[in-house]
Amino acid sequence: MIRIAAIVSVVVLQSVSIWAHTQTKILTLMGVRFEITAIASTPQQTQQGIDVGIAEISRIEQFLSPHIALSEVSIINKNAGIQPVQVSKELCDLILRSKKVSELSGGLFDVSWASMDPIWRFDGSMKELPAPEIIAHAIRLINYNDIIVNTDSNTVFLKHTGMKIAFGAIGKGYAANKARDAMKLAGIHSGIVIAGGDLITWGSPEDSQQWTIGIADPREPEKAVSWLDVGELSVVTSGTYEKFTEIHGIRYSHIINPKTGYPSTGLISATIVCPDAELGDALATTCMLLGEKEALALINKIKGVDCILITQDFKIVASNNIQLQPYTVQSTYRIIK
Repeated sequence: MIRIAAIVSVVVLQSVSIWAHTQTKILTLMGVRFEITAIASTPQQTQQGIDVGIAEISRIEQFLSPHIALSEVSIINKNAGIQPVQVSKELCDLILRSKKVSELSGGLFDVSWASMDPIWRFDGSMKELPAPEIIAHAIRLINYNDIIVNTDSNTVFLKHTGMKIAFGAIGKGYAANKARDAMKLAGIHSGIVIAGGDLITWGSPEDSQQWTIGIADPREPEKAVSWLDVGELSVVTSGTYEKFTEIHGIRYSHIINPKTGYPSTGLISATIVCPDAELGDALATTCMLLGEKEALALINKIKGVDCILITQDFKIVASNNIQLQPYTVQSTYRIIK
């Protein structure tokens, strides 16, 4: 059982042994803030490991980003309703895994949600809600079953003109997984990769303790409401409190329900704890859209996956294998938000 304690204070990541060298680099990749930490015996090893992780994330961005004109995803979108596009096996496999999560979620997770992307803007420029007919038209283009993947030829075809795919709800987790794998191959046996709200750890601090991760308080994201110790796990949080727009005094989050075309309601934060950041990324979004009861029911059915949910009235609930406990002593941890 994973134990999590409610906390009242926040400090920084726990320290490591003086015999190890720790280095962290923060930069923007894939449109989000990445924080990459490596622990090794020499500064040269940590720098090399971080460079390898950055290179892997940059490689993924080149084929996955819809904002790069010649990326595989952009070319697929441009050919929607026209013809199949030959792409890498890596992208085909990612799309197939995405479709499996779509099936698991009853279509609430769907990478073809991207037809909604131009309709909702979260940069402060929206003053009115989108017209219902515009939303209705975009919804008709969202259907993961209309993403046709041919594994023999490694082609992808979007059946309808105007369809688009995007991987904002799974791509960061995938990149975090791959960066970790590349860094481990480079000899980095302990580290952390944080990609926006996605975090994955491996190894441990040199004092043999586990990594201690804080879950952000949606009301004050620089503070935390709970923490947990993890070994080689991912902790992925999706929330409504950092990216949103306000229209006529009502806050609308960036997490769009593909069935209604409107932002999610009910939860303000969903954190998934599991071995795979890619799966955690997708399930965190799914939980935000399902709401408290259905999200708990889903996660409790999946072996090796747990969740922590925060409702709109700031109630904290957790799946069966996580036990929340009071905690009033100052502790050290890394916040994931």
